Amino acid sequence: MNRSLADTPIDRLARFISDLDYGSIPESVVAKTKVHIADTLGAAIAGARSQEFASAVQAMHSAGSTRLWGTGLTGSPRDSAFINGVAAHAFELDDAGGCDHSGAVIMPAVFSTLHEVARPVDGKRMIAAVVAGYDAGRRILEAAGGYDAHNGLGWHSTGTCGTFAAAAAVANLLGLDALATRDAMTLSTSFSSGLWAFIHDGSQAKKLHAGRAAEGGLLAALLAAKGFAGPSRVFDDVWGGFFTSFNKSPCQPGILSEGLGDVWKVNRAVLKPYASCRGAHSAVDALEDLLGETGRLSQEIARIDLRMSGMLANMCGAKVAGAMAPTQMSLPFALAARCAFGTAGLQAYTEERRQHPDVLAMMERIDISVDASMDAMAEPVVTLTFRDGFIVERMVPRATGSTERPMPASAIAAKFRELATMSLPEDRVETLWQRLDSLEEVRDCAEFEALMSGRAETLPTFR
Repeated sequence: MNRSLADTPIDRLARFISDLDYGSIPESVVAKTKVHIADTLGAAIAGARSQEFASAVQAMHSAGSTRLWGTGLTGSPRDSAFINGVAAHAFELDDAGGCDHSGAVIMPAVFSTLHEVARPVDGKRMIAAVVAGYDAGRRILEAAGGYDAHNGLGWHSTGTCGTFAAAAAVANLLGLDALATRDAMTLSTSFSSGLWAFIHDGSQAKKLHAGRAAEGGLLAALLAAKGFAGPSRVFDDVWGGFFTSFNKSPCQPGILSEGLGDVWKVNRAVLKPYASCRGAHSAVDALEDLLGETGRLSQEIARIDLRMSGMLANMCGAKVAGAMAPTQMSLPFALAARCAFGTAGLQAYTEERRQHPDVLAMMERIDISVDASMDAMAEPVVTLTFRDGFIVERMVPRATGSTERPMPASAIAAKFRELATMSLPEDRVETLWQRLDSLEEVRDCAEFEALMSGRAETLPTFR
């Protein structure tokens, strides 16, 4: 086994992750990272009201000192990373565009690490660790051929690549040297898992993938810190390698270290304003745009036609209005909910609204066609036909929450407050928001444990 660093892509990435500190990160990247930290915590605090969270807590029977966000409960660092990861992904409101759901795997892991270090972790160290995680997580997905190639084979990249992201973040926060950082990241591949099989029967398994990746990445880094060696050739063209196993080809390992320090992968991450699979978001935006530009009401729509790629149709083309998990994967439901309730946010997914006759009637007027000529990752084309015969069409290339179509700061803050108040008192929510906004000034991130202590376990499960 190679117990020294060479100049391979994973070695270069390990050096970068190990050396990364706050002072080397551009101000714009710091600002964006703070937004994603707050956004993820808001989603997770709300997610403590989910059935998935409740089931995970009951299954773990854990005890410890690490906060389960939004509750008065605590667990061991590993159990808390898992459970908080499940909560962050539970309502489909965590960010995307990274490993894919980077925030939901990185934040639970790094906050659990606060209990594994000897001295207080300040906000600057926390920011650097999160940036490291986003960088590593996106790089391994791109090196594996990208989202469509990897996920197209049936792997859910949040679970398979998310462990790598979490391990990199924790390694940075622990201050591991480059060799131990390489061990942490390479060991994390042994915890890579997560299949898209959940899509076929409404399983809640998808929510576990973020939690399992957070826990696996944390464990990999903790083992590496104690001298546990990782497989140094796991990203080579070898039998049992990550790329050759998950994509059946050598892929592009050079991407692991391409543009380090110049291209910051957190800039690729996107926020989610709607409580559904990201694949549904641009269609909701197209609907919003067309209604706004024509001055027409959703009640005037006679039919909605959707033209999309085969991959998108398989991922979120089903007309579902039943259990919450599969309904959130339904693009037709997201559009129908927006038409019926004026929103595709979390409140459109209550048990009562999922069965509302207006939603069911609108979904019956939605037709989907698969266009074999469309790129797998292309956004859908939305065509509205109104009752008077007027027809309009739109394709939004990048959905709201992306760099090309950013959420206004006021909308980001409103989303955080809406979600966090589901489990926390309003005055605490405001204090938490302000402290996260000035995270680089925080001297000890352990203060967030108290700020995120809530009452979710005593409140009704959001159904």
